[in-house]
Order: sequence, then structure tokens, then C-alpha cells
Amino acid sequence: MKSRTGLKQRRSRLPLVLAVYLLLGVMLLGVTGCGNAPAKDADAKQVELKLAHFWPSSHPVETELVQPWAEEIEKATDGRVKIVSYPQETLAKANDIYDGVVNGICDIGISCFAYTRGRFPVLEVFELPGIIYNNSKVASRVAWEGIQELNPAEIQDTKLLMVITTGPGALFTKTPVSKLSDLKGMEIRATGLSAKTLAALGASPVGMAQSEAYESLSKGVVKGNLGPIEVLRGWKQAEVTKYITKTPFLYNTLFFVTINKDAWNSLGPENQAIIENVSQKYFDTASGLWDKQNEDALKYAVEEGMQVIDLSDAETRLWINLVTPVQQEYIASMEKLGLNGEEILDTVKALADKYNAQYK
Repeated sequence: MKSRTGLKQRRSRLPLVLAVYLLLGVMLLGVTGCGNAPAKDADAKQVELKLAHFWPSSHPVETELVQPWAEEIEKATDGRVKIVSYPQETLAKANDIYDGVVNGICDIGISCFAYTRGRFPVLEVFELPGIIYNNSKVASRVAWEGIQELNPAEIQDTKLLMVITTGPGALFTKTPVSKLSDLKGMEIRATGLSAKTLAALGASPVGMAQSEAYESLSKGVVKGNLGPIEVLRGWKQAEVTKYITKTPFLYNTLFFVTINKDAWNSLGPENQAIIENVSQKYFDTASGLWDKQNEDALKYAVEEGMQVIDLSDAETRLWINLVTPVQQEYIASMEKLGLNGEEILDTVKALADKYNAQYK
């Protein structure tokens, strides 16, 4: 009797046990399914990203890069990712844009690495004097490929989408500069490594963003500017300077297009892949963006009465000899950080030779 009772009890509990196992199975499937849910939810969610930069709303950075790039991303993501641009420092000052991206004040930022002097020590290699770039397309491709190869720790706090450069620049002054003695003691607007370069030539560099240069030139706070020729038109500096001294061995400025890490991670893999693909496509446009601007601005400036000055061969050699030690200082600064500065510099020089031969 006891054995039959026990058998009946076991039989009566069987449906309950099966039900428990079935419930556990359903719960397990639910947990497993939830493992993929965040990515799918992130890809499906509509996101609005705030983009900060310092150029005027009429500048080609806004009209030929930011707007078409943002529109294509919105279209390619079926409206899931919308980028809203805040030009002319309306969301963050030029010097504060990178920190603004890190801290989430803006989701995406475009500005100069050089505006936060010392924060990007490795990347200063792309702005060293004495390295010749034929144009902005060359300089941009050297920088982008070089950054992929070097992968410096200093840019790991955001997700870098692309970099672009001005390419070679020139001096724009109120009085003519045709020899080194003309430059001695002259107050020249500069940023980052350009300030050290000008100091090596005997000038008095004054650090400020490009957005401040027009007013400073008009008021006589500075007597000149070292920058890309496009500023003569894009920033109207042809109105407040009279002379252009060509110095292609002195200048190159590197710009970042970068996104906040949390904002990037929240987008989901599908949206991320789309943004990277569209960014790569627009890098081909952006890499040469300054070439056309520089060409148009030079023509405009000459028509406005500016005089172009070419340094003599002797003066060019003198200037290059004086700024070459800046490269050695860079190598020494990298050694202090435990990095092989000579190898970094050689990498960039090799890339410059490669792309100079490709884009003449």
C-alpha cells in the first residue's frame, strides 16, 4: 500500500514538475533574447545629435561638409539619426569644443587640435614646420592614415570620425615681409605649434582662435596672421591685411570631427556602421576642402589689392634652417613620454612623400 501511495504521489507531482521546467525554459529563452535587445533598441531609437563648430554658417565647412554629411546620415539611417549643427561657437567656443564633446555639452565637435595646446602631444607631428605638403588633400590623407597607424592614447576619450587639414599656409600682414628682419618682433596671430615656429623666426606669436583674428587685426592688437589662404575670404581678413608672404613650409593645421563616446555607444552597431561609411565617403570631399577655398581666396585677395610676396631661395633656406630645431624638440618631447619620436616623425615624412607623389 505504501509503495502504491508513493507511486500515486509521484504521478500527481509530475505535471507540476513539467510545468516548472517549462516555465524555467521560457524564462531562460527570455533572458537569452534580451541579450540582443539593447543593440536592436539602439538601432531603432531616434536620436538627435548636437554638433558644435566655430566657422560661420556661410563657411564651406558648414555648407559643403556638415550639412550634406548630416543629411546623408539621416537619410541612410531612415531618420533614426539626426544631426543638428550649431555653427559660429553658438554651442561651445572653439577652444572648448573637444572638452565639450568629452563632457557631453555637444555630441559631435569640429575644431582644431591645436586650440588645446599640449593636450595632443603626438598629433603635433602633423603640424611640424619643415614638412612639405603639396595641398590639403595630401596633408589630410597623411594625418588620417598616420593616426590609424599611431593610434595615440590622447584621442581615446572620444570616437574620431575623420580628420581634415588646411594644408600649407602663408603669412598675412599689414606691412610687407620679404626677409627675416621684417618679421622680427611682429605680433602674429597663431595657435599651437605655429606659435613655437614663429617664435623660432623672431616674431611675437599671439595665441587666439581664428574667429578672433579679424577684430584683433582691425584694432592693431596683432599685425599679421599665419594661416591658410582661405581666411582672406572666408574670414574676411583681406579687409584688414595688405600682404601675403608664401611660406608653405611653416604651416598646417589639423581639424577633428569627433563624437562623444557615450553618444556613439548608444547608437547601436547598424547606425554606427552607417555613420562610419558615410564619414569615409565625405572624407574624400573634406580632405581637399581647403584646396578650392585657398585657390578662390587667393584670386579674391589679389583682386582686392593684396600683394603676393615670394621669399628668395636664400631667405627660404634661412627660415627652414631656423625652424628645423622644432622637429628635434618634438622628438625629445616624445622621448620624455616614453615614445619613439624619431619613428613617429619618419612615419609622417614617409606618408607625406607617398601622398605628395600621388596628389601634385
